[in-house]
Amino acid sequence: MSLRVYNTLSRQKELFSPVRPGKVGIYLCGPTVYKSPHIGHMVGPVIFDAIKRYLKYKGYDVTWIVNITDVDDKLIDAAAKQNIGVPELADKYTAEYLDCLNQFGIDAIDRFPKASEHMGEIIEFCQKLIAGGFAYAADGSVWFDVAKDPGYGKLSNRKVEEQESGLRELEGQGKKNPADFALWKAAKPGEPAWDSPWGKGRPGWHIECSAMSMKYLGETLDIHGGGIDLMFPHHENELAQSECASGKPLAKYWLHNGLTRIKTKLPSGQWADEKMSGSIGNVVSAKELLDSHGPELLRYMLLSTQYRRPIEFTEEVLTNSRKGLSVFARLLERIERLTGKPLAEDAPDMDAAAAALLESEVGNFARQVLADKMRFLEMMDDDFNTAAAISVLHDLAGSVNSFLEQNRAEVNRQADVLQAAAAATQTVRHLGQILGLFRPDIRRPSAKEPAMVDQLMVLLIRIRNDARKEKNFALADLVRNELKTMGITLEDRPEGTGWRKD
Repeated sequence: MSLRVYNTLSRQKELFSPVRPGKVGIYLCGPTVYKSPHIGHMVGPVIFDAIKRYLKYKGYDVTWIVNITDVDDKLIDAAAKQNIGVPELADKYTAEYLDCLNQFGIDAIDRFPKASEHMGEIIEFCQKLIAGGFAYAADGSVWFDVAKDPGYGKLSNRKVEEQESGLRELEGQGKKNPADFALWKAAKPGEPAWDSPWGKGRPGWHIECSAMSMKYLGETLDIHGGGIDLMFPHHENELAQSECASGKPLAKYWLHNGLTRIKTKLPSGQWADEKMSGSIGNVVSAKELLDSHGPELLRYMLLSTQYRRPIEFTEEVLTNSRKGLSVFARLLERIERLTGKPLAEDAPDMDAAAAALLESEVGNFARQVLADKMRFLEMMDDDFNTAAAISVLHDLAGSVNSFLEQNRAEVNRQADVLQAAAAATQTVRHLGQILGLFRPDIRRPSAKEPAMVDQLMVLLIRIRNDARKEKNFALADLVRNELKTMGITLEDRPEGTGWRKD
């Protein structure tokens, strides 16, 4: 199978072929750390965590960089309002961001370079652009001259005259034209500043990423990622200055994820579907969501949408995600109940068990599981389509349950049927782990809580069974129905009553 990715630059899917055979360099634009992270800040990391995991599964040696913007106008403004230093504010929110990543289980990022730690590289980059005639100094600042770049606008498909009204940076004296953007900003009183050939100042937003990506991934990296809202002006300017400096493509593939959208109630009482944004004020705290829903549910929710599409964030979406994710927990619980033992993390999956099963009476089922695994990989090879891949996991889970029903596994408990079902369930687990799902280190609650829940459920089931024996069906139905409202379903099985969380 061949991996194809959608390249924003070419507006089409392209066969994936890295710059250096067997090695992949990924640069994902990280946060500007001037406030607490919201769920939108986790979208890119979750998506690219799954992308890196899949590339590693395919045998690539992957280096993934996520920068920290700790020198920026927003940081300076926020620090002034809170009456603290910019470094202290940046350190505080960087720690919060890294803590959220850790809770999500996003542990595959290789480096978090900070703009403040790369002033030498940034100044050198500016000097190179000036020497090449692509930038000019004026009044202590350095500006990129967009007129000197004939390819400017090719990423966002905008002409220079269309861009002048949408720029983040319009201030400054000495600019040759309104579309020119700052590479280096002359110092203002009270702002952080570093020495440079043009006097004290600080870097512009875009130059930071160019300097850091080139330092760690080379002049041409394989995948440059970020939210679609960064395509202009940030990525457009980053591309322009980098390619003018090196004479080489900045990135072979540009991948842009869709934005998180949330329903907001307007003063009129109507609901509006808006982009989640700190400037709008409709953000939802990542930490609060992690505390309320846990990392696996949120990861499942984010990956259930193809990464280029907008991600709708509503209570309905969370509820549906919880139901969808519970399918896999119920399947694992069923297998462990039927086999009478936990399904170990290193238990054989269908690939390992196929030799023993393909020629047996369950051979057709084993072949179907292996075919579904190939479908999963085909979905991931189609521009990392995690949503379609998760759909295949649901098909697999459904196939296992149907296979158990057809063979009356609860009653007969045939060894080959249980072996095949367990191997298929392990295949589901292994495929999900490629996406960062079903990981034991982030999905299991503490041991004390489940033990107490189990004891309470045994008591409630006993009360219900006693009520049924005494023909007190009103009480028996009350127990079942009340548990149902709490998301717990009782199942009357041949060996007794069991329960599961919906």
